[in-house]
Amino acid sequence: MYGWIWRQLPGGRGAKVLGCVLLLAAVLALLFFVVFPFVEPRLPFNDVTVDPAGVSPS
Repeated sequence: MYGWIWRQLPGGRGAKVLGCVLLLAAVLALLFFVVFPFVEPRLPFNDVTVDPAGVSPS
């Protein structure tokens, strides 16, 4: 897959490296601004069921 991306990008080595960095930045931005906010409410990480040790409910 990475070889295919490298071959499809235009230009010399510097332009291809820059293109790879921009593609990576675009994928990360898509994940952080679209995918993760969409998935976060559906994850059970905020369901805490453990009481602190030694504290009795009053």
